[in-house]
Amino acid sequence: MPQTLFPILLVVHIALAVALFVPSLLLPFAFRARRGSLKPEAVGPVTRFLLALQARGTVWIGVGLAVTGVGLVATLGWGLFSQPWLVVALAIYAANLGLAYFIQLPRLRTLLGLRNGADGRWPALARRQRYISYVMAGLVGTIAFLMSTKPALW
Repeated sequence: MPQTLFPILLVVHIALAVALFVPSLLLPFAFRARRGSLKPEAVGPVTRFLLALQARGTVWIGVGLAVTGVGLVATLGWGLFSQPWLVVALAIYAANLGLAYFIQLPRLRTLLGLRNGADGRWPALARRQRYISYVMAGLVGTIAFLMSTKPALW
């Protein structure tokens, strides 16, 4: 693959990687702001966009992320995986993806069906979702730190 495609692939790859986590990171804060059940017809356009992205866009973003990742490896070569910072960043990314898919998404679906006043569990569940989002944001920040500093880890 030509080296001239590298900057384009890198920008698209980073944008897709961030877009994959944005709904999981931001929706719990929308729950806090709305203080009640989110109904798509009763929320603002940003929250509607995040809900639609979470429901319908995740698979396509993931496919685009995989394609651009393969393109980056094809451009830079397999020696890229000998970089310890990249291996650690990919492991953190995989853990974050697992956290989003197996913990965050099912709990967000539970919160969507609850009303703040009708169910006493709502505030506690929403608070836990925000804490999970804090952890996920910290993991994304760690990945960004690793990719920008490229430290020698071992």
